[in-house]
Amino acid sequence: MASYPVDPRQPDATYLSFWRERHLCTLTTLRPDGTPHVVPVGVTYDPEAGLARVITNKSSAKVGHVLAAGPDGGRVAVCQVDGRRWATLEGRARVSTDPERVAEAVRRYAERYERMPSQNPSRVVIEIEITAAMGRG
Repeated sequence: MASYPVDPRQPDATYLSFWRERHLCTLTTLRPDGTPHVVPVGVTYDPEAGLARVITNKSSAKVGHVLAAGPDGGRVAVCQVDGRRWATLEGRARVSTDPERVAEAVRRYAERYERMPSQNPSRVVIEIEITAAMGRG
């Protein structure tokens, strides 16, 4: 099987451009029994910080899975596909309720998806410290 590794901190222009286009993505978390849980999400990619961000409700299953993994966070992957183009970011996810971190995630979401998400007092951000990237942008 072919491998298409990308430096997650210094992706090439094509890969980065693909992550700036408006695409629905998937987030894969692991349930406590180790089975994958895959859901559609909006994702933003910040290679300078080495982070991908997902805004969500604090009561969501994905948040529960990340929290259940313990204080070091849970292993996750986010992926997007458009025809023959695809991109995956892998890493360790943690949940943040910090208002500044949530606001930054919302700002980036609004920029990428060209719409401001509705107000949600239960919003949190899943921050993924990216350890690997691959794809064909």
